[in-house]
Amino acid sequence: MNNPLQIGQYRCGMGEKLLLIAGPCALQAEYNKIIADELARLNDRLPVNVVFKGSFDKANRSSIDTARGCGLEAGLKMLADVQSQTGLPVTTDIHETYQAEPVGELCDLIQIPAFLSRQTDLLIAAAKAGKPVNVKKGQFMAPQDMGNVVRKLEESGCRSVLLCERGTFFGYGRLVNDMQSLVIMRQFGVPICFDATHSVQEPGGLGTLTGGNRQMIEPLARGAIAVGIDALFLETHPEPEKSLSDSANMLPLDQLERVLTELLRIREALV
Repeated sequence: MNNPLQIGQYRCGMGEKLLLIAGPCALQAEYNKIIADELARLNDRLPVNVVFKGSFDKANRSSIDTARGCGLEAGLKMLADVQSQTGLPVTTDIHETYQAEPVGELCDLIQIPAFLSRQTDLLIAAAKAGKPVNVKKGQFMAPQDMGNVVRKLEESGCRSVLLCERGTFFGYGRLVNDMQSLVIMRQFGVPICFDATHSVQEPGGLGTLTGGNRQMIEPLARGAIAVGIDALFLETHPEPEKSLSDSANMLPLDQLERVLTELLRIREALV
């Protein structure tokens, strides 16, 4: 049984509107409002519930020379500004246990990065923060192994869990998506999310940077919608080439409405 969960003013689960978790990969002061305003407009215009996402730290970088982000204090201030200006719920990812409490005080959803999805202490800290937790399946994990992740969270006091598929390692520098994982993870009784932008990454593909193929975002998202998901994760930017990270696999902001409209038509046809 897929049990809906509460994220801010929204419910996420079977029979609910599609939850859209979207925003820049890394928070950028000069772009946050542009992106958030467009997401708020789409939230009013389309049958989606939008959560604004932005990272304050990109801890898993290809090179020591690439940008890390604005930091915890500045990032939470930026997310608070988005909340107050748009009314959208917000989320960000945590990498260390001490970050869980301050992030939980502000954010409506806490995100666990894929490469930390097995970190027990981080999951326990996220659970104790008292907010819903979105865990991205590790690129190295089988979908059935995510049942252990759900159990760690539930036994630590979190009953509001979202599991997210974001691709599996396929050789070196490639990811592949097995849509069976969406079906398998749903068996744990939690809502399911598909990350359409990180799924098209090419890890380390540019040497000191991660590459990607944004042309595959829409085809993969269509497949996930057809299989059946409760939430969709998309990173978007008005000028992807100027984003601090993941520029190769981000959806240009001016394409977002068209892509969402097509995906929602598929979702409506399934009802």
